[in-house]
Amino acid sequence: MELTGKHLVVGMTGGIAAYKTCELVRRLQDEGATVQVVMTAAAQQFVTATAMQALSGRPVATEQWDHAAADNGMPHIALTRAADAIVVAPATAHFIARVAHGLADDLLTTLALARNRSRTTLLIAPAMNVEMWENPATQRNVAQLRADGVALLGPAQGDQACGETGYGRMLEPGELVEDIVAFFQPKPLAGKRLLLTAGPTFEPIDPVRGITNLSSGKTGFALARAARDAGAEVTLVAGPTSLATPRGVKRVDVTTASEMHDAVMRALPVDVFVAVAAVADWRVANPSDRKIKKNAKATPPTLRFEPNADILATVAALPTPPFCVGFAAESEDVVENARRKLASKKVPLVVANRAQDAFGADGAELFLVEAAGVTPLPHAGKLAQARRLVAEIAARIARR
Repeated sequence: MELTGKHLVVGMTGGIAAYKTCELVRRLQDEGATVQVVMTAAAQQFVTATAMQALSGRPVATEQWDHAAADNGMPHIALTRAADAIVVAPATAHFIARVAHGLADDLLTTLALARNRSRTTLLIAPAMNVEMWENPATQRNVAQLRADGVALLGPAQGDQACGETGYGRMLEPGELVEDIVAFFQPKPLAGKRLLLTAGPTFEPIDPVRGITNLSSGKTGFALARAARDAGAEVTLVAGPTSLATPRGVKRVDVTTASEMHDAVMRALPVDVFVAVAAVADWRVANPSDRKIKKNAKATPPTLRFEPNADILATVAALPTPPFCVGFAAESEDVVENARRKLASKKVPLVVANRAQDAFGADGAELFLVEAAGVTPLPHAGKLAQARRLVAEIAARIARR
């Protein structure tokens, strides 16, 4: 419910992507927002106002001269003054052109022009044919909107209803909701570059077997999203996991601890490094290039181990290290083991949790362990915890 207390005006213009707006309205409400839908005449050729009223639970505003839409007879004023943002999805090339040039010839363009720009941002989700999107006139209009402080959400690249392929697809409802939620988040890491590792590593024994752990990557991926939402430029080095990449995050996939080490070193320098991944301390020194076959008369294979590079300690020991944050997933004596890790890695902050409770779970209790003491973060969902942790990291960076 990350949009609780937010009031959004959702504007719809005429395009086949209008069908996605039906789901968008429901998802925004699922996140706690109240939604007022405004539709152009063209939008009603694709989705009816009756359908949008049923989905939003509010009468849909369609006409600039509809006195029932506002007590003062001025819906272009009344509808925007309580709005935290206006989201236009889909936004056609024609709508973008009109707003870029300050035209106000229907209710939606008029309220976009009449909004209080200091408190009500206009967010536009373009949806059009690839040639229309790439047309120089459209690109000039988009550049003007950005210069005027309008936020553009998308477009995406892919197959289009017209049968062509390219940029111009409206983002999917889930992607739009994620971007809208991100818009409202504080930006304490704006201008910072953050690198983090997430998930398990896998150390091969033979082509089909290996040594790994139960890490799902959920904490690291949540932290990547929270850091991006907080304004950071985020690079995520991920071990084997099927989790979807958070929007706006650069992802580098690796398998072994050695690959993770090399990917981290290539991504430096950064301002913040967060070592969330559950990295294997050891790897098999003599992996077989063939599957080791089980034989009733054969003795079990003998495995020799050698240590993997300590990624966190290596980064912390650089001449000008980033602000380094370690993670300690412990089975017992959580805080005491985290204190030992803090000292041995020589980092300013270690985030500790109980491995049995955290691996694969959707929530966790965390302890922030540093030289000054221990700060508990009570149990919460992993994204909520990630947002708390990002705020704690940003506060410590600001004090450096």
